[in-house]
Amino acid sequence: MGRQGEEAAARHLVGEGYTIKERNWRCPSGELDLIADDEGVTVFVEVRSRRDTGTFGSPEESVDMRKQRKVRETAAYYLYRSRATAGKSRIDVITILFTAEGQLLKLNHLKNAF
Repeated sequence: MGRQGEEAAARHLVGEGYTIKERNWRCPSGELDLIADDEGVTVFVEVRSRRDTGTFGSPEESVDMRKQRKVRETAAYYLYRSRATAGKSRIDVITILFTAEGQLLKLNHLKNAF
């Protein structure tokens, strides 16, 4: 389901005019699901998916303070490693809810989420 969610998120971003630069970028501090470009802004995208079964809470609830810290640290490391100089960046969250059968039910794109 995670890969399916990331694929749906990438399709959404491309449809909105973003360019996908990286998928599942890893480093010692963690992993970034998607890294995209939005008109010169580097966007780090955390994708959270859930099935609509009524258990485990919403995908939004799964982005807790610990996860936010991890994404921030990993994004900072990416910027350092890529030697990004001038330019803006932000962190977005895309939450996806699938039906119990795996069909896309809802996609929510939270820009500049934290």
